[in-house]
Amino acid sequence: MFVVKPFKRLAPTRQSGLHLALGLVLIGTIAGCSKEEPAAPGAATPATATAPAAPPKPAVSAQVAAMGADQLRELAGTALREQRLYAPAGSNAMEYYLALRDKQPNDPAVASALTDLQPYALIATEQSIVREDFVEAQRLYALMEKTDPQAPALPRLKSTIATAQQAVAQRALAEQTRTEEAAKRQVELEKERAKQQQLAQQQAAQELEKPKPAQPSAADVAAQREAERVAAEQRAAQQREQEAAAKAAAAPPPAARASSELRAISMPSPRYPSAAQRARQSGQVQVEFTVAPDGSVSAARVVSAEPERVFDREALAAVKRWRFQPVDSPVTTRRTIAFNPGN
Repeated sequence: MFVVKPFKRLAPTRQSGLHLALGLVLIGTIAGCSKEEPAAPGAATPATATAPAAPPKPAVSAQVAAMGADQLRELAGTALREQRLYAPAGSNAMEYYLALRDKQPNDPAVASALTDLQPYALIATEQSIVREDFVEAQRLYALMEKTDPQAPALPRLKSTIATAQQAVAQRALAEQTRTEEAAKRQVELEKERAKQQQLAQQQAAQELEKPKPAQPSAADVAAQREAERVAAEQRAAQQREQEAAAKAAAAPPPAARASSELRAISMPSPRYPSAAQRARQSGQVQVEFTVAPDGSVSAARVVSAEPERVFDREALAAVKRWRFQPVDSPVTTRRTIAFNPGN
């Protein structure tokens, strides 16, 4: 979170153009900040995360500090027009104005320009921290600190940078620990695999050293196969005799068997469909069905019908109500049922 202070109103000089340019850039910068994506975990390099802090570089480069006042003023105006407010390092408006303030500390236009540029540096610093670009964050922090050492945001920024650097260092250390543990586990797995392979080879060698049983001769093998064939034929003959005896014992006498000829006991006529009756439509349906041993009908289905799907339902319903005399085994048959409106 950051707070942008209102700009101080300057006298109607060439600095009025600075306010207009900075105002437009501020709108674009705030919009870009609202869309800033957090850096992916591990984005910082190990050097950024773990290297000891180097001495801070001066906010203004030696090359810029060595320039004359007129050159600095001209370069600062160009940098503003090209929207190089605080970057790149060594070629931005803030560095030029800071060097110019060192040479002309009582110039109110320079002081006003630096005051106007300070909020942009604050935004850029926070964005650099989010990206974990701590080198850039430290550079921008140095620009802000040189611009106004008493700026309220400086303590918070300094603490945030330090905390973020520590978090990145801890993350890098944890990643390094995980990598080392994974490598250690891989070494242990390789050792265990080598141990298992060695044990398997030892067992295989022991199997090879065992004396092999004597191989039977061709004559012995032929004699054994012949004996097995004869025994199998004897078992098959015995089984056939047992099955024939059991079948003869289980068969009922001829007088006790039920007739396999279908004799109807009840064959109710089908109902004539109302629509076909009104249209005086005739037709026929061939039905296939199975008569169970108790004489009931099952598995009825339409084989053919003229016309199709007009009398099918009534024909099936009638056949399912038919009854026949008992038979010794299920019998499947077909019947054709005629439908005539004159009957």
